[in-house]
Formats: sequence, C-alpha cells, structure tokens
Amino acid sequence: MQIKIAPSILTADFSRLGEVVKELEKSGADQLHLDIMDGHFVPNLTFGPPVVASLSQITSLHFDVHLMVEHPEGLFSSFAAAGAKSLTVHAEACTHLHRTVQMIKDLGLRAGVALNPATPLSFVDYILPELDLVLVMTVNPGWGGQAFITAMCEKIRKLRMMLKNSGSTAELQVDGGINLQTVKSVVEAGADSLVIGSALLRERNWSQAIEQYRLLAVEAAGDSWWHSPQ
Repeated sequence: MQIKIAPSILTADFSRLGEVVKELEKSGADQLHLDIMDGHFVPNLTFGPPVVASLSQITSLHFDVHLMVEHPEGLFSSFAAAGAKSLTVHAEACTHLHRTVQMIKDLGLRAGVALNPATPLSFVDYILPELDLVLVMTVNPGWGGQAFITAMCEKIRKLRMMLKNSGSTAELQVDGGINLQTVKSVVEAGADSLVIGSALLRERNWSQAIEQYRLLAVEAAGDSWWHSPQ
C-alpha cells in the first residue's frame, strides 16, 4: 500500500504561494492539502475557491480540500469548479452527514469526513462504506504548528480496525503535528495518508524532506500489524 504525502500550505508564505506549490510538486508531493477556514467553525480565516482555481492552473497535483467551515455544502460546487478532486467535511459541522457525503459524490469528487480529537469514531461507523477518506485530526483544528496529541494513536488504530472489518478501502488520513518524530507512530497505528505542514515547509530542501518522510513511513508500514499480507 502506498503511503501518501500531502503537504499542507497553511503555514506557507502566501506572497509566493504559486512558487511554493510548484516546488512541492517538483519535490515529489503526492497531493496538496488545502485547509479552508471560515473564522466560525475554527477561529481562523484562510482562502476560498478563487485561490484554488488560480493554483489549479499551475499544477497537476491532486487538490485535497479540507473544509473546516460551517455549512460546507454551500461551497461544494464552487470548489469542484475550482479544481478540487476531493472534499473533506467535518462530522461536527454536518447535521445530515450521510446526505452531505452523497452531495460530494454526486459532483464526481472523492468524499472524506474529518473528526476532531474529542469526536468519537462512532460518528462515521455507519457511513464508512460511502467514504473515500477518513481524516483523524491529531491536533485541534485552526492553526498550523501545534503539538501532536499522542492519545490519537489509539484512535487511529481503532479506526484502522473499523475500516478493515467493514471492508472499506477509504484512506486513513492524519493531520496535525506530523513531523520526523511522530510520523512512524501514526503509520504504525494505521495511517496511510499524511498531511505535513509546518514541519515540512520549514525544511530547506523539500525534496529531501519528502523522501525522508516517505522512507520512514514505508519502513513503519512494513512493520505494522495492519499492513501485514495476512
């Protein structure tokens, strides 16, 4: 199984965002994680569909759009038109989660659901077969550069077992505090998609850094219980 590296541009220099995206693509990123914040669901603001549309003209990277917003369904069509390939909503922000997931899939996009650290896995238990991605937040959302919450490793492990038991092929993505010290523990627990933000962007050589993360992740996956051929 491939371990995906999805750089987040949340802490990038926005004055040269186009250059950052081109360099991340050249450095071997598998996809680009775009954090969309509305100042309500989380206490921060980022950007919207016009920025995504501009970036889609300069890269062929898969755009993984993470909607940390209230009423996300009102933005689906705009982000689809802007070039998003997958949309991830927060379970906490959706009154009718199954319907919201179906709206994403009806647009021909991959559908994901994110869970905040305190949100139980039971929120996605009955919709796992519908999902292409489940995102475990390993920090509380809103800002980049936060410290990894170690208790989330057990949550990742339990979710991996749920996916396995349900026969789901959904990606298990983690986001928050992923660095060279934490990457192996989350992959060993069951993650196969890694959102890496400030820890990657502050490196001088992104190509070398991505390769280092990839090697650590592959090593951890090879030794893990969930990646076993059995």
